[in-house]
Amino acid sequence: MKIVNKGSAVWSGGLKDGRGAISTGSGALDAYPYGFAARFEGQKGSNPEELIGAAHAACFTMALSGQLDGAGLKADKMETSAKVTLEKLESGFAITAVALSLTAKIPGATDAQFQELAAKAKANCPVSKVLNAEISLDAVLEA
Repeated sequence: MKIVNKGSAVWSGGLKDGRGAISTGSGALDAYPYGFAARFEGQKGSNPEELIGAAHAACFTMALSGQLDGAGLKADKMETSAKVTLEKLESGFAITAVALSLTAKIPGATDAQFQELAAKAKANCPVSKVLNAEISLDAVLEA
């Protein structure tokens, strides 16, 4: 089974004075603004790192739900946040770390079982694997 989802971005202008808009195929985001000031200066708008963080938190939490199902457990509630670290290195900017933080209420789960299932979910959720994914590019320059 293969599922293909879409995200898109539009950008006009230079790096610091330019403006962009992010959209998702589902319509969850529709031309949501992003730009240099939102990414580096704390201004209103979004940035790629927070979107990766939200995607990672959501994917991991769903993956953990699947692990729990396999163990005959069901969560009353799970809350996950992801802190995505963007650093300037000699080679340019890079995402160097993602710190997932999870608080969960799972009746009947022992801490050892919970830790094992959470580790499996972290290792196997698709977004955790994305940094090792094959990334293709089809670039077209319009006249």
